[in-house]
Amino acid sequence: MFDPAEMVPFSDIPLSVLESDAHKALSLKMARESMVLLKNENNLLPLKKNLKKIAIIGPNADNPTAVLGNYNGFPTEIVTPLTGIKRKLNKKTQVIYEKAIDYVAQPNNDSIADIVNRMKGVDVVIMCGGISPELEGEEMPVNIEGFTRGDRTTIALPRVQTALLKALHSANIPVVFVNMSGSAIGMEWESANLPAILTAWYGGQDAGTAIADVLFGDYNPSGRLPVTFYKNDKDLPAFNNYDMEKRTYRYFNGEVSYPFGYGLSYANFEYSSLQMPDVVNNGQSLKVTVDVTNKSKINGDEVVQLYITHKNAGYRTALYTLKAFKRIHLKAGETQTVTLELNPEQLNVIDEYGNTVFQPGKAVISVGGTSPGATTAKRLPVVNKEIGLK
Repeated sequence: MFDPAEMVPFSDIPLSVLESDAHKALSLKMARESMVLLKNENNLLPLKKNLKKIAIIGPNADNPTAVLGNYNGFPTEIVTPLTGIKRKLNKKTQVIYEKAIDYVAQPNNDSIADIVNRMKGVDVVIMCGGISPELEGEEMPVNIEGFTRGDRTTIALPRVQTALLKALHSANIPVVFVNMSGSAIGMEWESANLPAILTAWYGGQDAGTAIADVLFGDYNPSGRLPVTFYKNDKDLPAFNNYDMEKRTYRYFNGEVSYPFGYGLSYANFEYSSLQMPDVVNNGQSLKVTVDVTNKSKINGDEVVQLYITHKNAGYRTALYTLKAFKRIHLKAGETQTVTLELNPEQLNVIDEYGNTVFQPGKAVISVGGTSPGATTAKRLPVVNKEIGLK
């Protein structure tokens, strides 16, 4: 910051790199790979591009601010979900768009009934909801239900959005819910009742393209949750309780909507032939190999994750901890042998005094497409093996 410009390599970067083709391609790649398909009941997705009539609704459907998050630049072009989806559709497809509701408001039964009546006869409703950088951020002048000065006071999806989704569901209208947020959203009712849910986060300047690519099958979703999606506020300790009990995937032992590391694909993957030593001595590395097979007829990415659980330590340790992961691409029917290696430090634990130590005893290594031990509507494959630490 204080060195002369000629000593700083970054000062030589020309303005021509801004919005270069390579950078825009990277932005789209990041958006695509971060999309997390949480639910896809009866294979509703991917959608066909020749639908007769489709409705795109919700406060995030055509809001360019919502895709940029916080601390953002200002792209020349921003692709919202509405724009991205319209570009995918057959010209003969009739597209209905309306914002329908705000992010947060008191549900009005009459207005919601009117919205549902206008949606009747469509092949599918794509509801783009969630929250927005206009609601969550640092020191914001926001004080409404669920938000205080940019902080969230509940993890729940705003009531008006759930009310509209319930009304559409009661009218037997197929709904795909696209959740956009910067963090976890409590979707207890939505997870139990809606056929398809995609979490798109704040996907950047090409978020709408990435969302449409996933919804219509031009990109096979492969993102995984970097946080736990709890069911509701009751599952969490008090905000001013700093103990780790019941916090994060490492210490929460209840039932969640969607666990850390979770994410569906249009392909199906199988894990087998988990191989590693039976015993690892203090100071040694651990090499783990596993075969991953794409059992479907579609190519796709899989994110192979390795977790460790320490047993009989005599003090509290994490239920399981992510130690390594690798994204691989598998063609339809292909099998790859994946190697993951942990260094000696990664086999250590934090003891009751806060020290990092090697803890002799038993440990379980779990490898799969999500975190182990999680209760979900659809379990993803996980294989495991017990090893000795000496």
